[in-house]
Amino acid sequence: MKKLTLIAAAAMALAFTACDSKAPSLKSDIDTLSYAIGMSQTQGLKDYLVMRMNVDTTYVDEFLKGFQESVKAGDDAKRNAYLAGLQIGQQVSQGMVQNINRMLFGDDSTMTINEHNLYVGFMAAVANNFDIMTLDSASAYAQTKMEEVRKAVQEQKFGDNRKAGEDFLAEVAQREGIQQLAGGVLYEVLTEGNGPVAKESDRVKVHYEGTLIDGTVFDTNLESDPTTFSPNQVIPGFKAALTTMPVGSKWKVYIPQDQAYGQQDMGKIKPFSALIFTIELIGIE
Repeated sequence: MKKLTLIAAAAMALAFTACDSKAPSLKSDIDTLSYAIGMSQTQGLKDYLVMRMNVDTTYVDEFLKGFQESVKAGDDAKRNAYLAGLQIGQQVSQGMVQNINRMLFGDDSTMTINEHNLYVGFMAAVANNFDIMTLDSASAYAQTKMEEVRKAVQEQKFGDNRKAGEDFLAEVAQREGIQQLAGGVLYEVLTEGNGPVAKESDRVKVHYEGTLIDGTVFDTNLESDPTTFSPNQVIPGFKAALTTMPVGSKWKVYIPQDQAYGQQDMGKIKPFSALIFTIELIGIE
């Protein structure tokens, strides 16, 4: 956007009254300066058009035709409103729709919202046509329904993770020496500490390793210095352990998905994944 803004600013500042492809008249320093500014401000423009606006440079003549229409509009309010509609329409169709689809259905889904209805709703609000719903009710409905759709899609794609985690934790709960914290968090004591117990607001020094239930390591600092942070900065299941175990303890902690990242996709940690942490509480600062 910066490139296009600079082009427009240069055009107005130097009183460009016409725009066509005929040879420029370079009769003064300002004439030549104007031409040079026009050329220099296009650096990176083609990459922007291709990468950000999805313009096929095969049709550069069509782009230039639209560019000329825009700069010739001047203070023609009616023409400027139309050109603004073209710009916003392109942003909605090429940016907003794709972003909403990714947010609702995920990057790899072919599912899509109803684009026609989105455009009609957009235009109705701009035209102050609230016969079907008000702007406030539309916003409230969209927020609630989008969350429902996201949860349904996540459940369909990753519901097996939830079942696998529940089955795994049910088996762990039957093992000898397993104890339970609030929220269904399970743990076994590997080393019994006898130091103080941290509060949520404390800063704790910790060695840890996190794995999925299949043993895949997703995070560890065992080969480096301990990490210092507050229990309030970590997932609920990790916090529950840190605020229960005495300093000097080393626990193996089994965390249900709803005490971990729930429906969030965290890369290696897929939605509804139960997690295992080996946690050693080194000290409290």
